[in-house]
Amino acid sequence: MVELLAPAGNLPMGEGAVGNGANAIYVGPRGWSRRRDQYEMSDDEVHAAIEIAHGGGAKLRVAINTNMQSCEIAPMLRKMDRFVSWRVDGAIMTDIGAIAEVHRRFPDLTIHASIGANILNNEDVRFYRSIGVSQVVADTKLTLKELASRKEQIDVGIEILIHANKCYTYLGKCWMSPYHRLERTTDPFGKDLFKGSPNRGGLDYRVCLESWELYCGEEQWEKSVALKNDAFFLLEDIPRLIDLKVECLKVQGREYPVPLVERMVRFYRDLIDTYVAFPKGEPFNLSPWRSRLAAIQAQRDTERSDGTRLLLIEARQPVPA
Repeated sequence: MVELLAPAGNLPMGEGAVGNGANAIYVGPRGWSRRRDQYEMSDDEVHAAIEIAHGGGAKLRVAINTNMQSCEIAPMLRKMDRFVSWRVDGAIMTDIGAIAEVHRRFPDLTIHASIGANILNNEDVRFYRSIGVSQVVADTKLTLKELASRKEQIDVGIEILIHANKCYTYLGKCWMSPYHRLERTTDPFGKDLFKGSPNRGGLDYRVCLESWELYCGEEQWEKSVALKNDAFFLLEDIPRLIDLKVECLKVQGREYPVPLVERMVRFYRDLIDTYVAFPKGEPFNLSPWRSRLAAIQAQRDTERSDGTRLLLIEARQPVPA
């Protein structure tokens, strides 16, 4: 049975996601997971979220998917010690050295390579398997044919983003966010928190969504240049992905309101269950599901647009001296 993985940016969201049918939820330890700290969790909150997930028959994974300096490996491992003692079900990671070290320290822990690892080909997959990864997030640019080939050739779990945003470069590798603003702070334990750099534990200002113009010297070539950051919803592909026996379908959205996340999770839970129970060989009608998703999409787009507007306003503010 395919797993539905849902976001938990706070404890009520985790509870709502599990209550609406998520098989697993993911949380971000504060400073380690590419989000503003209000959508991340303290260690005590991670502990509570694990209890919420397990109490509802779901799994919990921690996203520790920033790029790390050498001095950050030791505190990260101490944090993982606590999470493993609390029976966390897995870690979602990007940094190669950190992945290898976590696997050495906790050989029985399930490790998932994040979308930020940008795994594009089978040799990438084999490398990550060699350092301890058991499941990879497929890049959003891969075709169904490529996914089918990977399933046949490599012993690895496949995770697919079905409800997220595209990126004009690669998801999880943003180097444009600090264009306006990069503010370095540290937490009480010395962990760097670079506001403007999601790669280093800060928030993404979504500067790619500014109104860009293109010049060659003094000559304006284009009045408006749009950098790709559209939402995508893989509704049409979900039946095929289930048939391909993809292990996990993931929904993004830790920064959204709890009721919206609950609504999203319930939609995908109902769709998955309905399709799995549907007689094989008969045509599956997606029309009612398209209509239902359209209403969710409209609410989601409004929330994201409002959030982006506030982020861009903040990004233009000067960094305090």
